[in-house]
Amino acid sequence: MEIPVLDVNGQQVDTVELPAAIFDTEVNVGLMHQAYVRQMANARLGTHKTKTRSEINRTTAKVWRQKGTGRARHGSRKAPIFVGGGVAHGPRPRDYSLRMPRQMRRAALRSALTAKAHDEALVIVDALTLEQPKTRHMVGVLNRLVGTDTALVLLHDKEETVERATNNITGAKTLPVRYLNIRDLLTYDKVVMPLAALQVIEEWLG
Repeated sequence: MEIPVLDVNGQQVDTVELPAAIFDTEVNVGLMHQAYVRQMANARLGTHKTKTRSEINRTTAKVWRQKGTGRARHGSRKAPIFVGGGVAHGPRPRDYSLRMPRQMRRAALRSALTAKAHDEALVIVDALTLEQPKTRHMVGVLNRLVGTDTALVLLHDKEETVERATNNITGAKTLPVRYLNIRDLLTYDKVVMPLAALQVIEEWLG
């Protein structure tokens, strides 16, 4: 698949052939979903916790006398039925992490990149640099490249001016190409990357 290479002004300066092994594979929706669920599950801390009746610090005195009140017998204010008592069957700390083989994770990335390429949502630029880290400059660049300021911007190396200029754009995000992941690929409609980042993807997933 051949797509145009643009400059920061949105003008075509060249074309590039996308490797078929990455950008023209079978789109496996189930595999992408599995990889997405794994990533979201692994991001969970699992530190939620409620106290049971054995962990509540309340009086141990009997609530009321055993007989003669007409009410049910109770021996502790820590019981879950009382306000301030323990929680029955509440959440406890746990590990939500899921495992997935590396080859499956990479195959999911190839499926997502293929879907982006087929939807014409992939924009390649010859180089992505800014003279000043100004938000309005980056908004102008994104509007010229993709027609909107909502996009995932992949960077080959640390570009502090581009990163700082993108930080205040609500719908845009910069990401080192080595940290490419299924969640960001599926979250953003458009993906912008320089040729250098494309070469890294070829070496990594090709």
